[in-house]
Amino acid sequence: MSTVTAKRFTPEEYHRLAELGFFQEHRVELIRGEIFQMSAKGTSHSVCSTRLYRELFKLVGNSTVIRGQEPIVLFQDSEPEPDLTIVRNRSDDYLSAHPTSDDVLLLIEIADSLSYDQEVKLPLYAEAKISHYWIFNLQANCLECYSEPYQDLKNHFGYRQKLIFLPTESVKLPHFSDLVLDLSKIFPN
Repeated sequence: MSTVTAKRFTPEEYHRLAELGFFQEHRVELIRGEIFQMSAKGTSHSVCSTRLYRELFKLVGNSTVIRGQEPIVLFQDSEPEPDLTIVRNRSDDYLSAHPTSDDVLLLIEIADSLSYDQEVKLPLYAEAKISHYWIFNLQANCLECYSEPYQDLKNHFGYRQKLIFLPTESVKLPHFSDLVLDLSKIFPN
C-alpha cells in the first residue's frame, strides 16, 4: 500500500517558483511549507484596509513601519502576508530581510471569510509568539483582538485573551498605550 504525502516547500523553493513566474496570476503565501492561494478581496475588504492604513499612519507616523500585505518570516517554513503589520523601525526598512515575529508589534488580518484567519493563521501566529493579533471581522462587523499566545498540553497553539470591539467603539493600540483607534473610521458602512 502506498502513502500519498503533500510536497512541502522551503522558502528558497517558494521564492524560486515566484521568480520563475508560477504565481503571476495568483496571490499566494507560504504557510508551514504549503502554498496557499489567497482569496480575492471584496470591496468591503479593500475599503477597510484603506481606512485602517490611513488611520494607523496618522496615529503612529514614523515611529514604526506599517507594512501592507508584505511577508513576515515565521519559523523555517512560513512567510504569511498579513493585510497589515506594524513592525519596529529599522534603518534599512527591512531591505536585508523580511521582519520576523520579534519585529512585529501588531499583526492585522481583514476577513471576509473567517475560517482561514482563525483556523490556519491564528495558531501559526500564536506559535510564533506574535503578542497581538487582530482580525477585522467583516461578517460580524466587529474587531477581534487576540493577545497572550499560549500552548496547551496537546501542543495546540492559541491566544488566552480574545476581546471584541464594535464598530462604534475605540481600541488602544498595543505598545502605544496613549494611542486610540476609532473603529467608526475603519469599518465600511
